Amino acid sequence: MSKLTRRDFLKTAAAGAGAISLGAFLDACSQVLSPTPPATQASAPIPMQPSASPVPPTATVPPAVTSSPQPTASPVPIPDLVVTTNGEPEVLVRRALAALGGMGRFVPKGASVIVKPNICVAYHTYEYAATTNPWVVGTLVKMAFEAGAASVKVMDFPFGGTAQKAYEISGIKQQVEAAGGEMVFMLPYRYVVTKNPKAVVLKNPAVFDDILKTDVLINVPIAKTHSSSKLTLGMKNLMGVVQDRSAMHINLGQCIADLNALVRPQLTVVDAVRILTANGPTGGNLADVKQLNTLIASPDVVAADSYAASLFGMKPEDLDFIVKGVSMGLGRSDLQNLRIQTIPVGA
Repeated sequence: MSKLTRRDFLKTAAAGAGAISLGAFLDACSQVLSPTPPATQASAPIPMQPSASPVPPTATVPPAVTSSPQPTASPVPIPDLVVTTNGEPEVLVRRALAALGGMGRFVPKGASVIVKPNICVAYHTYEYAATTNPWVVGTLVKMAFEAGAASVKVMDFPFGGTAQKAYEISGIKQQVEAAGGEMVFMLPYRYVVTKNPKAVVLKNPAVFDDILKTDVLINVPIAKTHSSSKLTLGMKNLMGVVQDRSAMHINLGQCIADLNALVRPQLTVVDAVRILTANGPTGGNLADVKQLNTLIASPDVVAADSYAASLFGMKPEDLDFIVKGVSMGLGRSDLQNLRIQTIPVGA
């Protein structure tokens, strides 16, 4: 259909002047030919117009003007894994979670939440990279409450010194309590022998009861070397919820994978603000510490560990627990096929 020009319209208006005044036609033309407001903007209510006289048979009705449908932008898919770099711990955490869809994606309103850091020793501050960065943990606690969590508990089972001293010297206790969270001591009588039907080796581990009951588990390890498993990351960090860890070292890679088949964190956040590059897991020499100011976050613990391995120049297939985890269908290590978003916070 050809577009009606103003000259054609005036001719048409003159032909029908006996029934409809030129002014009325011009007014109608102005209304019909006005561009349609964008669909994204609210339009003011259009006042009721007086009834027009019937159009005489000799008049030509101006064609209706229709606007082309506005293209809608395709929704951007949420990444499988997010890496934030070059920022302070709280900013790294918040930017990573925002990119993953927000903490509310993982923490429903009214949920009970456990944050499981690595607090393995009672004689190093966080600078030695043997324990999770306290500000990373504190931020996760704050964000869980912001999402509507009813309670947030933080716990680990140190093997070097008492839990009370480890919680304090790591700096984690101070940050957790400042955020409104609760530090919990994992007392021996509260472990429950639990059937693990998917396990190859670890078929009946004794697991801390709060871990089994919580609505949401957030796994927040620190990235560091380990004398037995090469690295300790998210999958191995869950050994802290098991009572008899010494028995797991007989077939460590498979036992770690078995444990992850039973205890499934909704979110894994790997702290690589500082990493321990040698003499892990306890460390003790600042020369072994490398500051990266980096964070890795994913709902897939296997993917998070697979990416974290690259920080140490390793591949996923270099770590037995990752290989076993993939074979059990616990997650993905094919990083080249995952949606990975890197956010340089300080750029």
